[in-house]
Amino acid sequence: MREKIMYLLAAVGVGLVTWTLYKVWFVLPKEANVAAYQILYFHVPAAFTAFTGFFTALVLSGFYLGTGNLRYDALAAGVVEVALAFASINLITGMIWARYAWGIWWTWDARLTSMLTCWLIYAGYLILRRAIDEPTQRARLSAFLAILGCVDVGFVYKSIEWFRTQHPSPVLSIRSGGGMGPGMETPIYWNWLAMLCLGTVLVMVRMRQEEISREIDSLRRLAHAY
Repeated sequence: MREKIMYLLAAVGVGLVTWTLYKVWFVLPKEANVAAYQILYFHVPAAFTAFTGFFTALVLSGFYLGTGNLRYDALAAGVVEVALAFASINLITGMIWARYAWGIWWTWDARLTSMLTCWLIYAGYLILRRAIDEPTQRARLSAFLAILGCVDVGFVYKSIEWFRTQHPSPVLSIRSGGGMGPGMETPIYWNWLAMLCLGTVLVMVRMRQEEISREIDSLRRLAHAY
């Protein structure tokens, strides 16, 4: 059953990405058919997917602190790994966009700097988990860091409104002052759904890897007992 769900989500994700590419390259108005604009259709959904993952990890970490069930901790760790991958995509595509728009790969703009800080926090989350062997202590400290990281996620989201720097104003209608041309905004949300589907598949694969790892450890301990 799990494999069928994974295949279904993967098919939906790939199908939506393909549809988005078709819309961006062949359907949208001419102003969208430039590299700096096309990047937005992956840059923005990648950020939304990463933030969705980070807030999911926040909820799971809260469940762990409330119940002490290490399964919530393991799932939170898997979600953070996948969310961090999408945050990396967001940073990389942002740098490519900056090269087209500003002529440089990086500038210490408030939005860019806060996103980099967010990335470092969650990279630190994964490093922390590698550094602590005791499961309960690792889970507790990881949960606190996941909760702290979401404070910066909120800062990243609002930074474009709080700081008027060279970063462009909001482009989505859900943001204050944002908005795109007719039909140009919808593919962003469909691509977000595609990335959520693909991200869910990656989390499921990661959880399966953890289950196999625990089974191997159990067999190893059993073999040593004999």
